[in-house]
Amino acid sequence: MRRSPLVFALALALSGVVHAAQPQPATAPQARPAAATASASITLTAPPTDWRTLDGQKVRIAAPLTLAGTDGLARFGELSVAFNGRLWQPSEVAAPRSAGHAQITADNAHRRLVLDDGSDARDPGPVAYLPANANLRTGMLLRNVEGIVRIDAKGTPRLQVSAPLQVPAVERPAVPKVAGSLHIAAFNLENYFNGDGQGGAYPTLRGARTLAEHQAQTAKLVATVNGLDAHIAALMELENDGYGPHSAIAELVDALNAPLDPKDAWAFVDAGQGPGSNPIRVGIIYRKGWFKPLGRPVTKGDGPFAEHSRAPLAQAFQGMGQPFMVVANHFKSKGCRDATGADADQNDGQACWNATRVESARQLNAWVQGEAARLKVKDVVLLGDFNAYAMEDPIRTLNDAGWRDAFAVAKVERPYSYVYNGLSGRLDHALLSPSMAQRLQGAAEWHINADEAEDVGYQGRNEPGPWRSSDHDPLLLGFDR
Repeated sequence: MRRSPLVFALALALSGVVHAAQPQPATAPQARPAAATASASITLTAPPTDWRTLDGQKVRIAAPLTLAGTDGLARFGELSVAFNGRLWQPSEVAAPRSAGHAQITADNAHRRLVLDDGSDARDPGPVAYLPANANLRTGMLLRNVEGIVRIDAKGTPRLQVSAPLQVPAVERPAVPKVAGSLHIAAFNLENYFNGDGQGGAYPTLRGARTLAEHQAQTAKLVATVNGLDAHIAALMELENDGYGPHSAIAELVDALNAPLDPKDAWAFVDAGQGPGSNPIRVGIIYRKGWFKPLGRPVTKGDGPFAEHSRAPLAQAFQGMGQPFMVVANHFKSKGCRDATGADADQNDGQACWNATRVESARQLNAWVQGEAARLKVKDVVLLGDFNAYAMEDPIRTLNDAGWRDAFAVAKVERPYSYVYNGLSGRLDHALLSPSMAQRLQGAAEWHINADEAEDVGYQGRNEPGPWRSSDHDPLLLGFDR
């Protein structure tokens, strides 16, 4: 239930007059009455057991609220916030259909609150309760939030904010450092298309709409990939337009190399065509002065990879130590268009196309095992966007086949690379063969994207630097050679 902008103005100006005289409802133990002042009539230090008991009341939240997501800000003037820290995708930390999954879902619902601008307008522009040009990052703390509680038609508690939010100064993370002498990264570029490669043919099918946007996107991607200082990187969502001098991957590598010493220059793995026929594809780039490809790249374009999951690309490398294989992956997304039968949403938290992702995992494992055996390579890393959270069926299928989660091996607590609908989790994974897991020295994510508001990116305010270069965070692994 959302209100016109007049509600916000009246509430801001008359909050004490309108609400101070209202009787206080019977609240849960976590809510305690405050002195009748112009600033609040109910003070909350924790979420109430039942928000419905506060419907229509003005409250001040004395506990810090964690900004959980900004997904609805541009379209609806809404922010998702939470008591007691982030909200986690249930299937990131518990298996679907389990009691733990249900418990996390219930806990999210209990801790979550939607901050509302009180307007029914779509795409409202500047939001009255936010400072002009506010920099918002998921995870920041908001304090002393005030407003009127409303329960919408779906039973979701909302707070129509009646006093401007005090937004803290934004704190952004430094580039992660991981131990080891071999560094491998993975990054979903979020639709890197370059028109005809000569400055024309915009807008493209996906990604940049103009040449200027494409140039801004490229600058952000260069800041990200070169900033990670990896030796090899698996890339997702490249335009599938060949490997010629005007291809997207060639242009990106040229841009990456422009500021580098030639001895540190990147090269790309040339699969000849594809891989796959999807408009987007995966790719692998490497520092040609440090490593040499071992054998030809291989790809798999049949089964679920013929139409739905993007075709994987595998390349073995030889450096100063044991040879190893890098496999770039991008499984079918969770959107429900054309999904039927077992691929329809089973209402278990895994959304649509889960059956295809499970079969993709099964066939990927068999194919990679065969290719690694053919090349006599035991050390393998599967990287990329699997479009499945850590405890969902596709990732557990790979775990059951012996693949090790690099972040679990490195004992990283609560990793995340993606924030959707106010919930944090991982769609991006690094899975290691047992011998590659023994070489692992560290794992990290660079949280430059998932936590950032969309308008920071190249199609919005285009804040300089790597910030919001994509909607996924890159990951970085460190190995002994």
